Amino acid sequence: MAENAVQRETVLSLRETIARIENRRLPGVVKAVKAADPAGFRRRQEGSQASGRKVLPLGISELDDILEGGLPLEGMTEIRNSETRDAGAAAGFATALSALCQQARQQKGDAGAPVLWISQSLASTEAGLPYGLGLKAYGLDIRSLILSLPRTVKDALWIAETALSVPAFCAVILEIRGNPASLALSESRRLHVRARAGRIPLLLLRQSGHEEASSAFCRLHIEPAPARERPLPDGSMLCGSIGHPVFHVIAEKSRSPAPVGLFLEWNPHDRRFYPVEPLPAAAAADPEPAHSVARLSASSGRSGGADTLGHLVAFPRAS
Repeated sequence: MAENAVQRETVLSLRETIARIENRRLPGVVKAVKAADPAGFRRRQEGSQASGRKVLPLGISELDDILEGGLPLEGMTEIRNSETRDAGAAAGFATALSALCQQARQQKGDAGAPVLWISQSLASTEAGLPYGLGLKAYGLDIRSLILSLPRTVKDALWIAETALSVPAFCAVILEIRGNPASLALSESRRLHVRARAGRIPLLLLRQSGHEEASSAFCRLHIEPAPARERPLPDGSMLCGSIGHPVFHVIAEKSRSPAPVGLFLEWNPHDRRFYPVEPLPAAAAADPEPAHSVARLSASSGRSGGADTLGHLVAFPRAS
């Protein structure tokens, strides 16, 4: 019994230390934990937001529950993709969140608040640069977009920390490839503190990275999902068409119990997410086009394969 009491007091002390480090400023944290239940878990009140953070509701109840009310507007949120081929999906999800932050600032009368996109050179070389017209069609106001292309990770971190100290940006995207040693737990903690002090949402876009310890409020793993067909005015679907982008969102780090995964469709015209059901495996694997044709035309007057080697050994020397 004495050992259990010592272990419980140790856990409570650690929780109080973590709350103080995270600057949650909750009065009576340990008292609330002790009064919760014998296991020592604090029960969150219905409809309450942790530490009074400012959040942007995304309109999806499951995702808002994971984020404890919505996208944090004061702090860091990590968005990760596992492979380089999925970098477009992760970048698209980060762009959609930035468009929502931009829309929220515009509704408050601040139409000139820009979005800063910091893409380290290795990340932009592997996944490519953002395309202006595509971002505009995606729902982002490119007139208020600033793109920075630093060469090293340290330069990217310096730019991000400096930008977070200026309350002019409505969102900052920091795109980094992999898990560089210069962006460890201490650096992520410093970024998170700067973002909270500057009251700016920081989206850490980790391209082809692994899970690691981070100070972000939440880490979301983004995978591409098959898009639906475009709806017609009469309610039917245009067969063989490609609709709005769909993301498979998996919460890897959150303070709330997270589901296995959510399938969200981004509508750039409405600037909002819509929940969708996953497509059957057969339909998602290789859908049959509406007007199927031969992939390659038949050869005429020649053999179908390549010539065999050995017909010509070498050309004679000119001199």
